[in-house]
Amino acid sequence: MDKGLIAQPQALTGLEDPQGRRFAYLRLSITDACNYRCSYCLPDGYQATAPRDYLSVDEIAHLVAGLAELGIWKIRLTGGEPTVRRDFLDIAARVRAQPGIRRIAVTTNGHALAGRTAAWRAAGIDALNISVDSLNRENFRAITGKDHLPRVLNGIDEALAAGFASVKLNCVLLRGKNDHEIDAFLDYVRQRPLTVRFIELMETGDNTAFFARHQLSGSVVETHLRQLGWSAVARREGDGPAREFAHPDYMGRIGLITPYARDFCSSCNRLRVTARGLLRLCLFGEGGHSLRPLLQSAEQQPELLGSIRQLLAGKAPSHLLHFHNSGDLGNLSALGG
Repeated sequence: MDKGLIAQPQALTGLEDPQGRRFAYLRLSITDACNYRCSYCLPDGYQATAPRDYLSVDEIAHLVAGLAELGIWKIRLTGGEPTVRRDFLDIAARVRAQPGIRRIAVTTNGHALAGRTAAWRAAGIDALNISVDSLNRENFRAITGKDHLPRVLNGIDEALAAGFASVKLNCVLLRGKNDHEIDAFLDYVRQRPLTVRFIELMETGDNTAFFARHQLSGSVVETHLRQLGWSAVARREGDGPAREFAHPDYMGRIGLITPYARDFCSSCNRLRVTARGLLRLCLFGEGGHSLRPLLQSAEQQPELLGSIRQLLAGKAPSHLLHFHNSGDLGNLSALGG
């Protein structure tokens, strides 16, 4: 009999949940500590609620090696503020060394970027997301608790010159605090090849009253963009949750992250692991599943991969933010936003 007519067993590759969503992207928190006091996240500053027993560089390497076997190719290092870890660049370099990893991104407040872009690139970091909630120095200080805007902007300019594949700025939309700066951000990208992403404020366990006062729908920005001639661009492989808009007169782009929009979760393509090794199937879920016992040696990889596949089968179709249910998330710093 012709062997070509016989169905051959196929290797099970990639990660897919019951909704058919495929996952190629890991958001890895390496610390829950942050040195900023952002009004929407940590207005009283970081307060440790557990020992700082974070995943080691070796444990992170075992995790990433396993996930790469399952088709994960993009890793985002986040926090808290990831650069407060002294071994931040060691972590980046070890992650980059894992076969199959094609992109390493970092989400940072940018305080440690200026003067270090060459070292970051040498460690294998390809892409940066930098939090900038205001382009006005006093307003930046009022929102973040730090008078760091000049150094952050200097770091951004250095990053643009250093050859990162992608530089994006994250701005949380805050009614009455920075919504009057939308046009200033548009002007900022006119001559800069980067993306400013406006993010809808999300309700968490710690910011309910703040959310009620300052939440602003991203539809307000989208309407404004379209009136000015901006148009939506197609998504690319590995893109995060933002919808991007372009304009022929601007070098940069504008992105919108709108978790309260209908069907926002239908394009989810990322897993989350906390700084202590918990797999979170959703930012706004409950609890987590500890992978740490399976990150002690390379020999545990088959069990690690099997556990991740089994856990992903329980991923919910959507978050419940519309019902003011943010799970057990106290603040965004705890899990990296």
